[in-house]
Amino acid sequence: MNTMNINNLAVFVLIAFVVMGCKSSAPASSVPDATLLETYWKLTELMGQPVPAPRPDTREVHMILKNGNRLQGFAGCNSIMGSFEVKNEFSITFSGVASTLMACPDMTTEDNLKKVLERVDNYTISGNSLSLNKAGMAPLARFEAVYLK
Repeated sequence: MNTMNINNLAVFVLIAFVVMGCKSSAPASSVPDATLLETYWKLTELMGQPVPAPRPDTREVHMILKNGNRLQGFAGCNSIMGSFEVKNEFSITFSGVASTLMACPDMTTEDNLKKVLERVDNYTISGNSLSLNKAGMAPLARFEAVYLK
């Protein structure tokens, strides 16, 4: 190999190392974790089943955990409200969960969501996903952050 080819190869290797060293170690799609409070959480899965799209005449099922430990949201037919308590980094309990009293043709999602909120004792947040869990069981409900504050 002549000196010109060795020099070209050395320059190429040097450039390759510089370019590789400039890349971020975090993936480009990396998103910071959503925050538990003051985030609009859209329900995507309930008791292992995907949540059906809302009817054209209604809103999506969602909740917002407000400062002051207040729960507010929409359960598919009725507005829901109540309180919650975060005891440590991952422990959460809900209490006093109530709803308005409208009757709708299908109350399945709403009834199941209220049952889940009574049972959960912990949560996890990963990126824009919130899981509400009971002990070490599979998530009882999964939510997606629609927007972050």
